[in-house]
Amino acid sequence: MRAGGADSVPSANVIVLSRSPFGVRRVASETDGDRRVARAIVSVQDKTGLVDLARELRAFRVELWATSGSRRALADAGLEVRSVEEMTGVDAWFGGRVKTLHPAVFGGILAPRTDAGLAEAAAHGVRTFDLVAVNFYPFVRHLAETPDATDREEFVDIGGVSLARAAAKNHADVTVVSDPADYPAIVAELRERNGHIGAATRRRLAVATFARCSRYDAAIALGLAPVAASAARFPPELRFGADELTVRYGENPHQAAKVYTFVGPPPLDAPAVPIESIQGDPLSYTNLLDLDAALGLVEEFPEPAASVVKHATPCGVASGASLREALEGAVATDPVARYGCAIAVNRPPTADDLAALHGVFVDLLAAPDFSAPARAALTRRKKLKAVRIPILPAGRPSWDARTALGRLLVQETDRRPLALDTLKRVAGPALAASDLATLAFAWSVVRHAKSNAIVLARGRATVGVGSGQPTRVKAVELACEVAGDRARGALLASDAFFPFADGIEAAARSGVRGVVQPGGSVRDPEVIAAAERAGMAMYFTGWRVFRH
Repeated sequence: MRAGGADSVPSANVIVLSRSPFGVRRVASETDGDRRVARAIVSVQDKTGLVDLARELRAFRVELWATSGSRRALADAGLEVRSVEEMTGVDAWFGGRVKTLHPAVFGGILAPRTDAGLAEAAAHGVRTFDLVAVNFYPFVRHLAETPDATDREEFVDIGGVSLARAAAKNHADVTVVSDPADYPAIVAELRERNGHIGAATRRRLAVATFARCSRYDAAIALGLAPVAASAARFPPELRFGADELTVRYGENPHQAAKVYTFVGPPPLDAPAVPIESIQGDPLSYTNLLDLDAALGLVEEFPEPAASVVKHATPCGVASGASLREALEGAVATDPVARYGCAIAVNRPPTADDLAALHGVFVDLLAAPDFSAPARAALTRRKKLKAVRIPILPAGRPSWDARTALGRLLVQETDRRPLALDTLKRVAGPALAASDLATLAFAWSVVRHAKSNAIVLARGRATVGVGSGQPTRVKAVELACEVAGDRARGALLASDAFFPFADGIEAAARSGVRGVVQPGGSVRDPEVIAAAERAGMAMYFTGWRVFRH
């Protein structure tokens, strides 16, 4: 075999920093960071953009080597390319499991570009590679397409991941490209630097490759776990892609912000919910948070519904026979808190529906569509931001994500339905079917409010919301204060159990006549006794709906 050392271009301005078993290591300075691409190896499953990349490499007289599938694709395009089997003398062993796992390949990638390293490569007849284009067998995609497969191990890529890791490890001298999306940038840099790739680019691509390997391994670990542990209800891999949506800034003007979308296996491979601006300024970071909260609320209800949100917390929700009825009920809940609010509706509003917002300062309005008369009515509100956004099915799989302590926390969105026949009455008289429906309505709202959370409702509309309080009794007092006289005869939902009787006593003083709560406190007997003394009906769900 012909040694590859002669193809390497010596660099100028070499800085000697340390010695290694291979001799003197050269660490690139700012003027020494470019590496000429003289020889490349290609082994890709996803051949998107491959031919265009290879043509550019050949334009710079780069010698191309490739594994069988990649070689055929390049040869069919009329490109000169040599087979890795020619180098290794090894055909695809064991049904293709062993192709590139050979010292001739990995030695050519990992060989240090020092005098000693190049001499050893020459002694072994090893050609050095300056660029490795590789991507992996699509384990996650195959798992999604064949969820009942018993031979999942056969979907695991070994050679490709090993090539990528080796090239990334030696990024001081080797360029690794593990994502076809990076091909255009590589081509641009080759043109700009006359066939060379800079040190910063090599390092950036190496870091991205190690991250890609990590995600791939994590997907395999979950995909090969017992079925109960790797159920499709949780994504085996999370990736993120930049979104086309631009926000003005973060929560405050001095905080930069960017929007990303989930990219990955089902259900995360669905595109982000489209948002179309109808009028007004571009959306901000906090607008998106308010939108998410407001839309999550109206998606709960099949009938016409409206939600009013401030600071990502509901301050008014209603459903009704018409959208106007729902809007009127929602904005009536808290006339103070609704100032500068975000509102979402689950039906296209008419101009008559929008009349329910007369005198209400609305910052943002979201609806699945707007008729021409409705748009004309909105134009009279010059500062109003209006967006068209689809209302998605309530039962769709979705995920909530937050960051904490440098970690990304991901959980299923809480969509567990409340079945009225599962409620357990523990105190007071039995409520009528219509009252139980109101309790269910209040429960659907309270799980969207920040803990500690209390919602008071009459019929199909909220009359008071208390949320984000450090104690439950304060949340009750706040909800009752917002409701005022409307608290008398109202029904209450609590997102978690009452740890003391004081919350029930506060509700009783305001005239609340029925409660739904999870139960489960060590002081449940005291809480139940307080409800009995007040003649208040109380039902347990047996499960909580915290939202921190």
